[in-house]
Amino acid sequence: MTQEEIIKQVKKVIKKLRPYLNQDGGDLDYVDFRDGIVYIKLLGACIGCSSSDDTIKNSIEVMMLEEVPGVIGVEKVEEEL
Repeated sequence: MTQEEIIKQVKKVIKKLRPYLNQDGGDLDYVDFRDGIVYIKLLGACIGCSSSDDTIKNSIEVMMLEEVPGVIGVEKVEEEL
């Protein structure tokens, strides 16, 4: 897969995840993809939520690894890279 194809797939996964996060008042944005890592920014109720790290590792990252070849991890960022 090309970098552009990977990014397109990453954004599709984010679109799938968004409704679940929105249920609790949260959201996320795609920031970047570098060296196999997807960088995301948490929004809304996800900011400062004590469960956000678990959500990233146990939901977002798992889905990315399953659905997007080339992704090896997901990291949150506080500001745009």
